[in-house]
Amino acid sequence: MFWRELVHIGDVPLTLAAAAAVAMWLVMGRRWRLALLWSLLFTLGLGLVVTTKVAFIVWGSPLPGSDFKAVSGHAAGVTAVLPTLLFLLLQQWAPRLQRAGVAAGLTAGALMGVLLVEQGHHSIAEVMAGWAIGAAVSLGGIWLANSTPRPPGYALWCSTVVFAATIYTMHSFPFGYVMHRAAHALTGNSTSIPFTAPVRECKIRPKKEASCLPEKCVVQPARGWHSSERVS
Repeated sequence: MFWRELVHIGDVPLTLAAAAAVAMWLVMGRRWRLALLWSLLFTLGLGLVVTTKVAFIVWGSPLPGSDFKAVSGHAAGVTAVLPTLLFLLLQQWAPRLQRAGVAAGLTAGALMGVLLVEQGHHSIAEVMAGWAIGAAVSLGGIWLANSTPRPPGYALWCSTVVFAATIYTMHSFPFGYVMHRAAHALTGNSTSIPFTAPVRECKIRPKKEASCLPEKCVVQPARGWHSSERVS
């Protein structure tokens, strides 16, 4: 069903592109320092998510007494960028509408978490952690940008171009592969533990070699090896 595809709104290329668009918006408003702080804040949140995923790939076991494996990157990404985008886009409107936009963005991040749990990509604890990290990033960025003057009209076009260019550049970047290589560098073991996924949901992109095993989708390190697991 169509609504099941909504989880892809939180894909890494999209959230990275949105974060880059926010930075460009701030740059066009001549808030160079704020753009840098926003970029560092988003990178810190993204780094925390990636750290938990690499840790799970390395050690392959959830936290004792819980089903927590790794923070949901989709929940974190949507919650980090959407409230910030809405806050900046609604600058010319009443503060009440601006606050409503921020609340709508935070709610959208929570709904992303619900979709991820319903489809079995993450546990409740994992999406709650992702939402909390994303909310910290977005609210921190909003607090920093609270007194930012509205940039010139062409700033929206420039941000849109940056958004599209980032998606085009990053859409095929092998994020899963990089995380598995990082895990390999930490352990020295060529066999890392992938994020589990039911066999019926294990979809391999064309020209990517992989083997689907019970409860897992494991990609073989051959001919430009890329990870096919879903990193949500």
